[in-house]
Amino acid sequence: MEDDFGAFMEKFELKLSSTIRSTLPLQGLTFAVKDIFDMEGFVTGFGNPDWARTHAPAKLTSFAVLAILNAGATCLGRTIMDEMAFSVNGKNKHYGTPTNPCVPDRVPGGSSNGSAVAVAAKIVDFSLGTDTGGSIRVPAAYCGIFGFRPSHGIVSTENIIPMAQSFDTVGWFARDIHTLTSIGDVLLQLPLEKNKQPTSILIPRDIFQMCNSSRDQMYQIMNASVEIIYGTQMIDNENLEGYICNKVPNIQKFYNKLQGKEETLQFLKVLEHVSRLLQRIEIKNNHEEWIKTTNPDFGPGIKERVASVLNEDFNDIDICYAIRAELRAALSNLLGENGILAIPTVYGPPPKLDMAASELNNFRARAFSLLPIAGLTGFCQISIPLGMHKNEPVSISLLAKYGSDKFLLNVAQELYATLTEQARTAWNSNQ
Repeated sequence: MEDDFGAFMEKFELKLSSTIRSTLPLQGLTFAVKDIFDMEGFVTGFGNPDWARTHAPAKLTSFAVLAILNAGATCLGRTIMDEMAFSVNGKNKHYGTPTNPCVPDRVPGGSSNGSAVAVAAKIVDFSLGTDTGGSIRVPAAYCGIFGFRPSHGIVSTENIIPMAQSFDTVGWFARDIHTLTSIGDVLLQLPLEKNKQPTSILIPRDIFQMCNSSRDQMYQIMNASVEIIYGTQMIDNENLEGYICNKVPNIQKFYNKLQGKEETLQFLKVLEHVSRLLQRIEIKNNHEEWIKTTNPDFGPGIKERVASVLNEDFNDIDICYAIRAELRAALSNLLGENGILAIPTVYGPPPKLDMAASELNNFRARAFSLLPIAGLTGFCQISIPLGMHKNEPVSISLLAKYGSDKFLLNVAQELYATLTEQARTAWNSNQ
């Protein structure tokens, strides 16, 4: 349907009756739900008609959906997603590709594509999605909205179809930081951290240089904003690669294996490889039996990726577990109690809808280079839209250590207005 930008699997209106609705924190707000969350009486489709055909309606509703309904919000429907949550592009052979309201000739990002589009198109106030390898952060960046991936395990994933449990998180989208934070107040079972201030904000020079941030001046915008709000003493521009290679010794075991011509820092290529293997072994354990029994019809890209998972060689899996543990410890020590890490959310602008498959695969590989940091550490991450530059959405991300979700949201609120102001100033001066 043209009026919903192709975002929805099904539309309806669902709210819980209450005599005290006017006092509820999300009263009057509307939301949409990715078709991966169980909702009592609905078949959870997982982005694929064969999955829907072979599964009965859910008997229970997931914690996140129920918590949002209990907080007074009204659900307007269930949204399209990439098949089995196995893509960050946002295309679905069976149900169509939701139109990116921000840049209609480009992909919306996935796998929470419909949820992101429903928010960007102003159909709902916020939406729920999931993020395993980037499925909140990528569509948030591509659609020019806020996206939040919480610390792993902070929000229950019970009654949500698993992809890779040690990476799966419940996330959410909103058009403004205040709504995003309000959702966090409902879903995050954490104490308030209103008065905490960051002790340092790491803006690694090498990461931003890799992403050619001179194109959109993200590095300068981030540094200037932190200086204005917190002062220069808060800024740390240390290169991340040297630190990680020193503190994560097992990373060297993959360095020679993964040599290539990509414009990606070597340690990020290793982290992407480690993240992929760890996710794939869990995906295989979760879904191999259903895939082999059902022989489902998968779309281009998904079909090949699923086949690759089933035939994957997991000989190096123990090294991957070791690297994950070392990375968590290293970055936790680097950030300390109240440190923040700033990175671009994605490698570049969203690819065009008609991009050739081979080029899209290369683009996907580059896009994934920045996503494993939060996934492997379990840290929380917020993607912040800075606006449109040269007709493309630009976003930046902030990360904080595990369990610092409310602290991270507070820092994002403190920085947001200055970030957008500095972005406008930088971009206008270069016109």
